[in-house]
Amino acid sequence: MRFKFLLKPGWLALTLAVWVFAGACVYFLAPWQFGRNDERQGQNSAITRSLAGDPVPFGTQHDEWQKVELKGRYLPDGEALARLRTVQGEAAFLVITPFQTDSGKKVLVNRGYVRPVNGIKPPEFARAPTDEVTIIGLARNNESDARPAFQQDGHRQIYSINNDAVGPGIEPGHYQLVEKQAGALDTMPLPRIESGPFYSYALQWIAFGVMAVGGWLYFTIREARPGGVLSEERPKKKKTVAELLAEDGEEGADQGGAVADDAGQLHGTRHVT
Repeated sequence: MRFKFLLKPGWLALTLAVWVFAGACVYFLAPWQFGRNDERQGQNSAITRSLAGDPVPFGTQHDEWQKVELKGRYLPDGEALARLRTVQGEAAFLVITPFQTDSGKKVLVNRGYVRPVNGIKPPEFARAPTDEVTIIGLARNNESDARPAFQQDGHRQIYSINNDAVGPGIEPGHYQLVEKQAGALDTMPLPRIESGPFYSYALQWIAFGVMAVGGWLYFTIREARPGGVLSEERPKKKKTVAELLAEDGEEGADQGGAVADDAGQLHGTRHVT
């Protein structure tokens, strides 16, 4: 049976590894990258529409990244700093301040970022105004970590911009201030409007899966042919010219030794006579 080598433990392990890897590439890794590409395309479209359009009043139906106009007052006593962030490649704290709208609802406002002192501690920064203001921010979704705020280095700090982390009675999501708004610090830069590498990564994962299966098929067919590496009956390897010359030299030496022995025996016989 030409394919019985497929039942050998080593080959079975190789076959399993190849097909599991190929399946992961095609059914998990490539779709994951396609999904990230779709998310980036949707984000780019939303930002483009937001920048081109006018802000909508708070309470109006809106999507993420939509410009929203809020009227009300900041609540600085509930302020918290989002820690462990980077802005433009450098460490930063995001200043998250509750804001009570004129409708009575409380929301979170991302006033911008500040750079840490000595790389770890939050600096002093301008306090949010307490009088009534009108601000414009980009609607953003909640982040996932809802661990409550804690006190450190003289400030309340949070791991994630989440309404439950900052305090009770606050609406989900937050609003990221655009430039030149009341209470704004160094405002957050917008994401770049670009597709990113996700689509090409997805194609690469598909290519890796196809290459793995193709390599497995190639070596399987090669082993199934006579003379495969794992075949029990393999043709003898042809000898090189050097090996043939070495064998000829050994045969010549053996023949010369035999002639010398014969001559010695003959000489000894004549001497006795």
